[in-house]
Amino acid sequence: MSNGHQCGAVAAVRTWALAIMMALLLPGQVAYAGQAGWDALKNGTAFVIMRHALAPGTGDPGNFDVNDCTTQRNLSDRGRQQARETGELFQANGIAAADVFTSAWCRCRETAELLALGDVRTLAPLNSFFRQRDRRELQTTALKDWLQARSADKPLVLVTHQVNITALTGIFPKSGELIFVETGADGSLRVVDRDLIPQ
Repeated sequence: MSNGHQCGAVAAVRTWALAIMMALLLPGQVAYAGQAGWDALKNGTAFVIMRHALAPGTGDPGNFDVNDCTTQRNLSDRGRQQARETGELFQANGIAAADVFTSAWCRCRETAELLALGDVRTLAPLNSFFRQRDRRELQTTALKDWLQARSADKPLVLVTHQVNITALTGIFPKSGELIFVETGADGSLRVVDRDLIPQ
């Protein structure tokens, strides 16, 4: 193959790869910190799903035990401050109380408690499936069914893990990021806004 043909082939491959990347990224692109998400949360047309605050590392230690925080990857001091500041952000946007549900993992529960928006309850579909990827569809479907069946008069805040949020919304969230998701009468979900206290 001539150099000209080689260059053309390389350019074609690069163009194809860029198109694939853009196709994967575009569905999750939503502007940050608009008022739309907070308004939708207050009027009940959207809920917030939040990745736990900053907890350096990936996954959990080999001796992980969901009932023992000492065996888990936990929030750093900055992560705890980030969670408190996020709670203040809710207050600043007119939300002093919410229905708060969390994964059983300690970093999620601590994040949820530090938001100081009300009682925190564990919801099994929010548990991480990072080590059990075969549970992705099962848990995501269970969460969608729970959302569809829920009826309440308070804003809804869910605290969970990156893998759960990505499976539900297509977005790869940063630690502590808030994703505002609008719920349709037919059970459809649409991301309408994002917000984040700096890490």
